[in-house]
Amino acid sequence: MPSGRGRPRPGPQPPARMFPPGAGPSPDPAGSHHERRIRSFQPRRSRVTAGQRAALERFWPRWGFDIDGLRRLDLSELFGDPELPVVLEIGFGMGEATAQMAAADPSTGILAVDVHTPGQGNLLRLADEKGLTNVRVGNGDAIILLREMIAPGSLSGLRVYFPDPWPKARHQKRRLLQPEFLDLAAVALRSGALVHCATDWEDYAEQMLEVLTAHPAYANTQPDGGFAPRPDSRPLTRFEGQGLDKGHAVRDLLFRRI
Repeated sequence: MPSGRGRPRPGPQPPARMFPPGAGPSPDPAGSHHERRIRSFQPRRSRVTAGQRAALERFWPRWGFDIDGLRRLDLSELFGDPELPVVLEIGFGMGEATAQMAAADPSTGILAVDVHTPGQGNLLRLADEKGLTNVRVGNGDAIILLREMIAPGSLSGLRVYFPDPWPKARHQKRRLLQPEFLDLAAVALRSGALVHCATDWEDYAEQMLEVLTAHPAYANTQPDGGFAPRPDSRPLTRFEGQGLDKGHAVRDLLFRRI
Protein backbone atom coordinates (compact mmCIF):
# COMPACT_ATOMS: atom_id res chain seq x y z
CA MET A 1 0.00 0.00 0.00
CA PRO A 2 1.53 3.38 -0.95
CA SER A 3 2.54 5.54 1.96
CA GLY A 4 0.81 8.88 2.47
CA ARG A 5 4.01 10.37 3.88
CA GLY A 6 5.22 13.36 1.90
CA ARG A 7 1.91 14.04 0.22
CA PRO A 8 0.80 17.68 0.50
CA ARG A 9 -2.00 18.14 2.97
CA PRO A 10 -5.04 20.03 1.73
CA GLY A 11 -5.27 23.58 3.02
CA PRO A 12 -8.22 24.93 4.98
CA GLN A 13 -11.41 24.84 2.99
CA PRO A 14 -13.68 27.90 2.77
CA PRO A 15 -16.89 27.72 4.77
CA ALA A 16 -19.84 26.22 2.97
CA ARG A 17 -22.09 28.79 1.33
CA MET A 18 -25.57 28.81 2.88
CA PHE A 19 -27.25 30.86 0.14
CA PRO A 20 -26.73 31.28 -3.61
CA PRO A 21 -24.45 34.21 -4.54
CA GLY A 22 -26.30 37.49 -4.04
CA ALA A 23 -29.27 35.83 -2.34
CA GLY A 24 -27.86 35.94 1.18
CA PRO A 25 -24.77 36.72 3.27
CA SER A 26 -21.50 35.12 2.22
CA PRO A 27 -19.59 33.03 4.80
CA ASP A 28 -16.35 34.94 4.04
CA PRO A 29 -17.14 38.05 1.99
CA ALA A 30 -13.63 39.56 1.91
CA GLY A 31 -12.06 36.16 1.20
CA SER A 32 -8.45 36.49 0.15
CA HIS A 33 -8.86 40.06 -1.08
CA HIS A 34 -7.42 41.48 2.13
CA GLU A 35 -4.67 40.62 4.53
CA ARG A 36 -5.07 38.06 7.25
CA ARG A 37 -4.83 39.73 10.64
CA ILE A 38 -6.00 39.48 14.19
CA ARG A 39 -9.75 40.03 14.26
CA SER A 40 -11.90 41.43 17.04
CA PHE A 41 -14.69 38.94 16.35
CA GLN A 42 -15.33 35.27 15.77
CA PRO A 43 -17.84 34.38 13.04
CA ARG A 44 -20.76 32.43 14.49
CA ARG A 45 -22.73 30.27 12.09
CA SER A 46 -25.27 28.85 14.51
CA ARG A 47 -28.56 27.39 13.36
CA VAL A 48 -30.75 29.66 11.27
CA THR A 49 -34.47 29.29 11.95
CA ALA A 50 -37.02 28.97 9.17
CA GLY A 51 -38.22 32.54 9.82
CA GLN A 52 -34.71 33.96 9.73
CA ARG A 53 -33.88 32.09 6.54
CA ALA A 54 -37.08 33.33 4.91
CA ALA A 55 -36.23 36.91 5.85
CA LEU A 56 -32.70 36.57 4.48
CA GLU A 57 -33.90 35.07 1.22
CA ARG A 58 -36.57 37.73 0.80
CA PHE A 59 -34.84 40.89 1.99
CA TRP A 60 -31.09 40.39 1.68
CA PRO A 61 -30.97 41.39 -2.01
CA ARG A 62 -32.75 44.64 -1.10
CA TRP A 63 -31.43 45.53 2.37
CA GLY A 64 -28.26 43.49 2.85
CA PHE A 65 -24.73 43.58 1.47
CA ASP A 66 -21.44 41.76 1.89
CA ILE A 67 -18.41 43.65 3.12
CA ASP A 68 -16.04 42.51 0.38
CA GLY A 69 -13.75 45.53 0.35
CA LEU A 70 -13.94 45.79 -3.44
CA ARG A 71 -16.12 48.87 -3.86
CA ARG A 72 -17.03 52.17 -2.29
CA LEU A 73 -20.54 52.27 -0.85
CA ASP A 74 -22.83 55.06 -1.96
CA LEU A 75 -24.87 55.60 1.20
CA SER A 76 -27.39 57.79 -0.61
CA GLU A 77 -28.06 55.00 -3.07
CA LEU A 78 -28.00 52.32 -0.37
CA PHE A 79 -30.69 54.07 1.70
CA GLY A 80 -32.47 55.74 -1.20
CA ASP A 81 -32.25 59.21 0.38
CA PRO A 82 -29.36 61.63 -0.16
CA GLU A 83 -30.41 63.71 2.87
CA LEU A 84 -30.59 60.85 5.38
CA PRO A 85 -27.87 60.94 8.07
CA VAL A 86 -26.37 57.47 8.58
CA VAL A 87 -24.87 55.96 11.73
CA LEU A 88 -22.79 52.81 11.77
CA GLU A 89 -23.63 50.19 14.39
CA ILE A 90 -21.00 47.48 14.85
CA GLY A 91 -22.25 44.24 16.37
CA PHE A 92 -26.03 44.15 16.79
CA GLY A 93 -26.57 40.64 18.14
CA MET A 94 -30.11 39.53 17.33
CA GLY A 95 -31.11 43.04 16.27
CA GLU A 96 -33.87 43.80 18.77
CA ALA A 97 -32.29 47.02 20.08
CA THR A 98 -31.33 48.09 16.56
CA ALA A 99 -34.91 47.71 15.39
CA GLN A 100 -36.16 49.70 18.39
CA MET A 101 -33.74 52.55 17.66
CA ALA A 102 -34.64 52.56 13.98
CA ALA A 103 -38.35 52.71 14.81
CA ALA A 104 -37.85 55.50 17.35
CA ASP A 105 -35.82 57.63 14.90
CA PRO A 106 -36.88 57.04 11.29
CA SER A 107 -35.03 60.20 10.23
CA THR A 108 -31.68 58.41 10.78
CA GLY A 109 -30.36 55.50 8.75
CA ILE A 110 -28.68 52.65 10.60
CA LEU A 111 -25.92 50.76 8.84
CA ALA A 112 -25.86 47.66 11.05
CA VAL A 113 -22.87 45.33 10.73
CA ASP A 114 -22.41 41.85 12.18
CA VAL A 115 -21.17 38.38 11.23
CA HIS A 116 -23.90 36.37 12.96
CA THR A 117 -26.19 34.91 10.30
CA PRO A 118 -29.19 34.24 12.59
CA GLY A 119 -28.95 37.82 13.90
CA GLN A 120 -28.85 39.20 10.37
CA GLY A 121 -31.97 37.24 9.50
CA ASN A 122 -33.71 38.28 12.69
CA LEU A 123 -33.00 41.98 12.15
CA LEU A 124 -34.35 41.79 8.60
CA ARG A 125 -37.44 40.01 9.91
CA LEU A 126 -37.97 42.72 12.54
CA ALA A 127 -37.47 45.47 9.97
CA ASP A 128 -40.16 43.93 7.80
CA GLU A 129 -42.59 43.41 10.69
CA LYS A 130 -42.14 46.98 11.96
CA GLY A 131 -42.22 48.55 8.49
CA LEU A 132 -38.72 49.99 8.86
CA THR A 133 -37.05 51.44 5.80
CA ASN A 134 -34.02 52.98 7.52
CA VAL A 135 -32.01 49.81 8.30
CA ARG A 136 -29.38 48.18 6.11
CA VAL A 137 -27.45 45.08 7.15
CA GLY A 138 -23.76 44.56 6.40
CA ASN A 139 -22.10 41.16 6.66
CA GLY A 140 -18.41 41.01 7.49
CA ASP A 141 -15.50 42.86 9.02
CA ALA A 142 -16.23 46.46 10.08
CA ILE A 143 -12.53 47.30 9.75
CA ILE A 144 -12.63 46.53 6.02
CA LEU A 145 -15.89 48.47 5.73
CA LEU A 146 -14.37 51.59 7.32
CA ARG A 147 -11.06 51.35 5.51
CA GLU A 148 -12.18 50.36 2.03
CA MET A 149 -15.88 51.06 1.55
CA ILE A 150 -16.97 54.19 3.45
CA ALA A 151 -16.25 57.62 2.00
CA PRO A 152 -14.48 60.09 4.31
CA GLY A 153 -16.81 62.21 6.41
CA SER A 154 -19.95 60.32 5.40
CA LEU A 155 -21.09 58.90 8.76
CA SER A 156 -23.10 60.87 11.31
CA GLY A 157 -22.45 58.51 14.19
CA LEU A 158 -20.87 55.32 15.45
CA ARG A 159 -22.40 52.83 17.90
CA VAL A 160 -20.51 49.98 19.52
CA TYR A 161 -22.65 48.28 22.14
CA PHE A 162 -21.28 45.38 24.19
CA PRO A 163 -18.46 44.28 21.90
CA ASP A 164 -16.66 41.03 22.67
CA PRO A 165 -14.62 41.87 25.80
CA TRP A 166 -11.89 39.28 25.17
CA PRO A 167 -11.40 39.05 28.94
CA LYS A 168 -8.20 36.98 28.97
CA ALA A 169 -5.11 39.18 29.05
CA ARG A 170 -3.46 37.36 26.15
CA HIS A 171 -6.53 38.01 23.98
CA GLN A 172 -7.08 41.70 24.75
CA LYS A 173 -5.18 42.74 21.63
CA ARG A 174 -8.31 41.52 19.80
CA ARG A 175 -10.54 44.14 21.39
CA LEU A 176 -12.14 46.43 18.83
CA LEU A 177 -11.69 49.75 20.64
CA GLN A 178 -8.01 50.41 19.96
CA PRO A 179 -6.22 53.56 18.70
CA GLU A 180 -5.92 52.08 15.19
CA PHE A 181 -9.66 51.50 15.00
CA LEU A 182 -10.36 55.05 16.18
CA ASP A 183 -8.04 56.35 13.45
CA LEU A 184 -10.15 54.62 10.79
CA ALA A 185 -13.42 55.73 12.34
CA ALA A 186 -12.22 59.34 12.54
CA VAL A 187 -11.81 59.44 8.76
CA ALA A 188 -15.32 58.09 8.11
CA LEU A 189 -17.07 60.29 10.71
CA ARG A 190 -18.07 63.85 9.94
CA SER A 191 -17.36 66.65 12.39
CA GLY A 192 -19.80 66.57 15.29
CA ALA A 193 -20.67 62.89 14.84
CA LEU A 194 -21.54 61.11 18.08
CA VAL A 195 -19.56 58.04 19.11
CA HIS A 196 -21.52 55.94 21.60
CA CYS A 197 -19.97 52.86 23.22
CA ALA A 198 -21.26 50.66 26.02
CA THR A 199 -19.84 47.68 27.88
CA ASP A 200 -20.44 45.75 31.07
CA TRP A 201 -16.77 44.80 31.49
CA GLU A 202 -15.15 47.31 33.83
CA ASP A 203 -11.58 46.97 32.57
CA TYR A 204 -12.74 47.27 28.96
CA ALA A 205 -14.75 50.36 29.90
CA GLU A 206 -11.63 51.90 31.41
CA GLN A 207 -9.64 51.03 28.28
CA MET A 208 -12.32 52.57 26.04
CA LEU A 209 -12.30 55.74 28.12
CA GLU A 210 -8.52 55.89 28.03
CA VAL A 211 -8.09 55.45 24.27
CA LEU A 212 -10.97 57.77 23.36
CA THR A 213 -9.75 60.47 25.73
CA ALA A 214 -6.20 60.21 24.38
CA HIS A 215 -7.24 60.42 20.72
CA PRO A 216 -7.08 63.98 19.32
CA ALA A 217 -10.08 63.45 17.01
CA TYR A 218 -12.60 62.91 19.81
CA ALA A 219 -13.92 64.91 22.75
CA ASN A 220 -15.85 63.59 25.73
CA THR A 221 -19.36 65.02 26.03
CA GLN A 222 -19.21 64.69 29.82
CA PRO A 223 -17.86 67.77 31.64
CA ASP A 224 -16.05 65.59 34.17
CA GLY A 225 -14.35 63.57 31.44
CA GLY A 226 -15.86 60.30 32.65
CA PHE A 227 -18.63 57.88 31.77
CA ALA A 228 -22.08 59.01 30.68
CA PRO A 229 -25.53 58.04 31.94
CA ARG A 230 -27.30 55.67 29.56
CA PRO A 231 -29.27 57.89 27.17
CA ASP A 232 -32.92 57.05 26.59
CA SER A 233 -32.11 56.53 22.92
CA ARG A 234 -30.20 53.33 23.70
CA PRO A 235 -32.58 50.50 24.61
CA LEU A 236 -31.57 47.86 27.09
CA THR A 237 -29.96 45.08 25.09
CA ARG A 238 -29.96 41.33 25.62
CA PHE A 239 -26.24 41.38 26.41
CA GLU A 240 -26.80 44.21 28.86
CA GLY A 241 -29.45 42.21 30.65
CA GLN A 242 -27.09 39.25 30.89
CA GLY A 243 -24.40 41.48 32.35
CA LEU A 244 -26.75 43.05 34.85
CA ASP A 245 -27.90 39.60 35.93
CA LYS A 246 -24.26 38.81 36.70
CA GLY A 247 -23.89 41.96 38.76
CA HIS A 248 -21.81 43.81 36.17
CA ALA A 249 -21.86 47.61 36.05
CA VAL A 250 -22.80 48.93 32.61
CA ARG A 251 -20.79 51.90 31.35
CA ASP A 252 -21.74 54.24 28.51
CA LEU A 253 -19.27 56.50 26.74
CA LEU A 254 -20.39 59.47 24.60
CA PHE A 255 -17.75 61.27 22.57
CA ARG A 256 -17.97 63.74 19.68
CA ARG A 257 -15.86 63.73 16.53
CA ILE A 258 -14.05 67.05 16.62
